[in-house]
Order: sequence, then C-alpha cells, then structure tokens
Amino acid sequence: MKAIVLSIALLNLASAASAQSMKSMPGMANPSAKTGKGVGVITAVDAKAGRVTIKHGPIPAVGWPAMTMSFRAAPALLRGAKSGQPVAFDVRTRGADAEVTALKPR
Repeated sequence: MKAIVLSIALLNLASAASAQSMKSMPGMANPSAKTGKGVGVITAVDAKAGRVTIKHGPIPAVGWPAMTMSFRAAPALLRGAKSGQPVAFDVRTRGADAEVTALKPR
C-alpha cells in the first residue's frame, strides 16, 4: 500500500515538474500570438485529425529551440505530406498551441 501511495506521489511530482518546464521554455508561456518560419522533417501525418509532427530546427521568431512537435494543420494542407519528407513551414503560435499555416517540400 505504501509503495502505491509513494508511486502516485512521485508521478504527481513528475507531472508538475514537466508542466513547469514547458512553461519556462522561451515562447511557450507567452499567450500572445506570434508567427515564424521553420524547416524540418515530417515524422508523422494524420490528415483526418489535422495533425502533423515535425522535427524542426530553432524558430527564433517564436522563441523556440530545435525540437520535435505535433502541430495542428488544415487537412487540405497535409495532402501529399509524408513521413521522412524535408519541409519548410510557416507557423502561428499562441503559447504552446501551434498551427502550421503553410507547408512546402524542400
């Protein structure tokens, strides 16, 4: 029983630490809308859900370091997009919420 309680407490502590680290990331805590341009490689596409995951380099205009991230995108924008494809993209952000607004193969 003590092990279960300890496990739950540690899980809650880890969740709180993760949430705090995202908020402390430059560009993630600021709720104002920003736009930027990025380059990267698509790692996953779900056109039905309107999601694309891109491993991208830094995007200074929105204050982001290089990372792999899932973005919202219009399903029509994702037609022909495939995993492993190098791309250039435009992004609009509001805090941690981000949407790809343009996507071009490189």
